[in-house]
Amino acid sequence: MQDIVEEFSLIERLPPYVFAIVNEIKTKARARGEDIIDLGMGNPDQPTPTHIVDKLVEASRNPRNHRYSASAGIPKLRLAICDWYRRNYGVELDPDAETIATIGSKEGISHLILSIISPGDVVIVPNPAYPIHTYSVIIARGDVQSVPLLDDVDLIDSIEKALKEVWPKPKVLMISFPNNPTTSVVDVNFFKNVTELAREFGLIVVHDFAYADLCFDGYKAPSFLEAPGAKEVGVEFFSLSKSYSMPGWRVGFMAGNPSIISALRRIKSYLDYGIFQPIQIAGIAALNGPQDCVSQIRDKYKLRRDKLIEGLSRQGWDIPSPKGTMFVWAEIPQKFKTMGSLEFSKLLIEKAKVAVSPGIGFGTYGEGFVRFALVENEQRIMQAVRGIRRVLLNG
Repeated sequence: MQDIVEEFSLIERLPPYVFAIVNEIKTKARARGEDIIDLGMGNPDQPTPTHIVDKLVEASRNPRNHRYSASAGIPKLRLAICDWYRRNYGVELDPDAETIATIGSKEGISHLILSIISPGDVVIVPNPAYPIHTYSVIIARGDVQSVPLLDDVDLIDSIEKALKEVWPKPKVLMISFPNNPTTSVVDVNFFKNVTELAREFGLIVVHDFAYADLCFDGYKAPSFLEAPGAKEVGVEFFSLSKSYSMPGWRVGFMAGNPSIISALRRIKSYLDYGIFQPIQIAGIAALNGPQDCVSQIRDKYKLRRDKLIEGLSRQGWDIPSPKGTMFVWAEIPQKFKTMGSLEFSKLLIEKAKVAVSPGIGFGTYGEGFVRFALVENEQRIMQAVRGIRRVLLNG
């Protein structure tokens, strides 16, 4: 009998998921009983603060919270989002027209792109990039225009060049700062320049602000919405996953331009019934409750960052200290450069018993780098450093 399914055109457009290769090697090593220190996936390991968990438990015991919720988020959560922006960034928002809850930022970004672009529309995405920034465009059958996100290249100039030279004219710019994977940071002037370009060229700006609170050494990340006129041209995503160590809870939000909010609200009304209501109520407790937990989570990542960078520096692998995110973006040592990031990542699993993310998985400009996620405690990080030392010494 002939197979009636010959191909799925959308699936065929998706590139191979490089990280799956590393994960498979890691899984097989662990199955053999090897102790692999996993610094690959950015999966926060710190427990969710107790007051947030307690609120979830309390809300879960109320049968009224067991029913379908609102896909846009319950009103009190949207009010909490507005309060959070007012306290932290001096940004005023309308909770009904300018905010929407999302099932984490990954879901929100994917469905937003699906709702605002048509097949063949061009989206500018800095490269390297968090994979969903690229894959969401492919899933929506759009076209990605990469611009290099490199220390020696002016990103604003690259965006402006793409806007002037690429045809069809780009419709959306997808950005994220502090940046995953590169850990790059910007000041509010960057967002002012982006807003001016967006006005001039009729561009929609989407800013992923997942690492808003994970900033170090006196740096404070600005919100895109702080830039004058930003709400006229774009939106910003935030996830509670990192700031409040709530990755598995899947709760975040988008704020900004009312028309773009409306587009996501419309498509979500067809696709989901919202986040489990007790989780939304716990999200309110996170945003409105005591914020010392955020400082404690941030300090823990800083301590891990310092342990890793200082430890590797003693072995001759000098890496810049990032001002933001929960990652370290490291250029591969010179004598291993020709291997490429995927083979070097395989070598670290095999010889150092350490899993990292190969830079090529984040885009072509990520080649030559690996990303460490600071998701193990300090003792395990020092164990990882000792394992990597063996590789650096012996090759």
